[in-house]
Amino acid sequence: QVQLVESGGGLVQAGGSLRLSCAASGSIFSGNAMGWYRQAPGKQRELVATLTSSGSTNYADSVKGRATISRNNGKNTGYLQMNALKPEDTAVYYCNVVVISTTGVMRSYWGQGTQVTVSS
Repeated sequence: QVQLVESGGGLVQAGGSLRLSCAASGSIFSGNAMGWYRQAPGKQRELVATLTSSGSTNYADSVKGRATISRNNGKNTGYLQMNALKPEDTAVYYCNVVVISTTGVMRSYWGQGTQVTVSS
């Protein structure tokens, strides 16, 4: 069973930066799509950024220009660099990897989340 473990969250002042990491227990980043999502209190989980297997990226308008999604296949780790953080970025951030098997079966893996709190 693949496990994803996020880290790197914490308390930061507005304008600061954080790099979130998502470590996988197996080699699932290579050839698969990954994404970062976040959920603020009382709100639905929302997409922050995605990275396809071919390297294409997509960002939510709210973080465009401030976030960078990346991965290191050799380290089985994905990343989300967040700069110029705003109080509205406060949320639990989740890593997601979608694996499609050779038979076409899709499985979606989630981490447990890491809290990001931005103070004004």
